[in-house]
Amino acid sequence: MAAGSPDPKEIEELLLGGELRYTRVDAVRLSGVSREFSGRLWRAFGYPSMPDEAVAYTEGDIAALDRIRRLMDEGVLDEDGMIRLVRAFGQTMTRLAEWQVNLLRGMLGQDANEQPFPDAMDTIADIAEKHIGEFEPLVVHAWRRQLAAAGTRAMAAAATRENGDPAGRPMTTVGFADMVSFTQVSRELEEIELARVVEWFEETAADIIASCGGRLVKTLGDEVLFSAETPEIGAEIALTVAAAIQDETEVPDVRVGVAHGPVLPLMGDVFGTTVNLAARLTSLARPGAVVIDTELAARLEGNPVYEVTRIVRRPVRGLGIIQPYVLRRHPKPSDTGGDASA
Repeated sequence: MAAGSPDPKEIEELLLGGELRYTRVDAVRLSGVSREFSGRLWRAFGYPSMPDEAVAYTEGDIAALDRIRRLMDEGVLDEDGMIRLVRAFGQTMTRLAEWQVNLLRGMLGQDANEQPFPDAMDTIADIAEKHIGEFEPLVVHAWRRQLAAAGTRAMAAAATRENGDPAGRPMTTVGFADMVSFTQVSRELEEIELARVVEWFEETAADIIASCGGRLVKTLGDEVLFSAETPEIGAEIALTVAAAIQDETEVPDVRVGVAHGPVLPLMGDVFGTTVNLAARLTSLARPGAVVIDTELAARLEGNPVYEVTRIVRRPVRGLGIIQPYVLRRHPKPSDTGGDASA
C-alpha cells in the first residue's frame, strides 16, 4: 500500500457499516444456515470465496444470513428460490456500486481506468462516512417504486390470461434501439469519449422510455431493450428515441425494431420469439428509422397519429420470411404545406 493511502480495511468496514470480526465458521454457527448453503449464497451475491479461517464477516452479514434463514423457515421461499433472489440482488447491486464509485471519481476529475490517487480515495471515503446513511434509503425507495410498478404489470398480465390469451403469456410490445456503426465509432474515439457517447445514449433512451410509460429492460452498451404494455406506448417510445438520437450530431443514429406478441418475463428480462423478432427487425431498419412486425402494424393501422408502410418481405435468421413495415408519424398539414382538406 502506498504511503499516505487510506487503509483498505478501514474503508471496507466503513462502507460495510461494521467491524470485520467473524469467520465463515462463526457466520454459519451464529445464523443457523448450513455451511453448503452459506457458500451458495455467498457466490450468488457475487462475492469472492473466502477461506474458513478468514475474518471477513460483520454483524450485518450475520443478520442478513439470519433473515434469509427465517424467510425460508416461514415458507416465503425455498432454497433455490432464495438463491435466485440473492443472485438478482447481487448482480443489480454490483453494477450500481461500480457506477456510483465511477461517478464519484469522475466528479473528482479522475478517469475510471486510472489508478485511484490517495486524495481521491480520501474524498470518497469522507463522502461515504458523512452521507452513506442518506444514500441507503434512496436505494430502498427506488426498489419499492420499481416493485410497485412490476407488481402492477404482473396483475395486468394475470388479467390478460384470465380474459383468454391463448398463449397464456402477457402480450407485450418490445423493441430494440441499436446504435449504427458502433464498431467503427469505437475505433475512432478515445475510451473516455466513447464512454460518454454510450452513457448519453443510455440516459436519453432511459428517460424517453420512462416518460412514455414503458420499461427499460436492459442496456447492452450500443443497444437498449424496452417493453411497453400497449402498442401505442411502444410506437411512441420507438419514434421518440429515433428522433432524439438523430437530433444529436455527436452521436450515431439508431435503428429501431419493434414487435408485439407474447413474451416470457423472467428475472427482470424478457424472452421469446417476439423478442427475437424485434432484434431481427432492427437489422432491417435504416439509420434513424423504425421497423415493426405485422402484428404491431395491424394494431396501429387506422391510428391517426401513425403511418404504417409495408416494405419488401425479407428472410431473417431463425424466423423464415417475415413481412416488415416502416413506422412513421403522420405528417401534419404544416409539414406538407397543405391544409386539413388537402
